[in-house]
Amino acid sequence: MSKSKKSSPSSAASGGRRQFTKEFKEQAVQMLLDGHSAPSIVERLGLSGTNLLYRWRRELVGQSGKTTEVLDDRVRKLEAELKRVQQERDILKKALAIFGRSG
Repeated sequence: MSKSKKSSPSSAASGGRRQFTKEFKEQAVQMLLDGHSAPSIVERLGLSGTNLLYRWRRELVGQSGKTTEVLDDRVRKLEAELKRVQQERDILKKALAIFGRSG
């Protein structure tokens, strides 16, 4: 039985440097912007090192200015989640006070 090679997002020439698609680079950079650590991304995606990932981030963010947009979106989502969790906490506090009195 032959071992199947892991599919790679690169179109590498035999023995040469791997070349990654723009989509692959964007996905890797998005993982970084989402808060994953660079070493974990490098290991997960089989990259040669963190410098490559940081260079992609500079290239992609420099071209599109996405950093502010992505971070603003993330802040909005986190603020909404925080508000929801605080409301849940307040409801639970009130419920605890009500049920604590009746027992």
